[in-house]
Amino acid sequence: MVKLHPKGFTGYVKLLSQIILMSLVGCTNSGFITPPIQPLGNSLNTRSSEQYPRFSYEGRYLVFASDRQGKRSIWLYDQVNGRLLPLPGLNQPGTIQDQPDISADGRYIVYVSEQEGKQDIFVYDRQTSRADNITKNIIGEVRHPTISGNGRLIAFESNRLGQWDIIIYDRGLNTPLSLPSQSDIGSQE
Repeated sequence: MVKLHPKGFTGYVKLLSQIILMSLVGCTNSGFITPPIQPLGNSLNTRSSEQYPRFSYEGRYLVFASDRQGKRSIWLYDQVNGRLLPLPGLNQPGTIQDQPDISADGRYIVYVSEQEGKQDIFVYDRQTSRADNITKNIIGEVRHPTISGNGRLIAFESNRLGQWDIIIYDRGLNTPLSLPSQSDIGSQE
């Protein structure tokens, strides 16, 4: 058995105390602004699973998927006002909506849904409350959509040719664009 000299033991205890203290200081929540969990589901987090968070360009809007209310749905959180925003017509009863992404100013939300019998990619316009299926003619699976900042281009994965490939969909020149305001651009520089 190894015996420590009392002075050696005191030094060991001091060193161990300093290591523990430095570890605790490194665990502070500095920089985190997440609101606390709300049991009623009126806030960002609940006791349900929340996944796929994506910010709009300036960080005002946060879109995500959640299992709250007993089914997988898309939710939109306004960080400036600290509340969830309604998405009328997006979350269809009896179906799953998942894997969202959002355009620069938060106008467009792209997501996966199975509301037409198979998984498809939909684009939801918050100004018109309309969702369009852009993959209804694709045979095969689709997943993980992302939308360009201006809302015109959408990329996603598809296995329509027997392997997972990246597909780019152009919504066209006449697509109303989603652009951050000039004040948002100036504040990012």
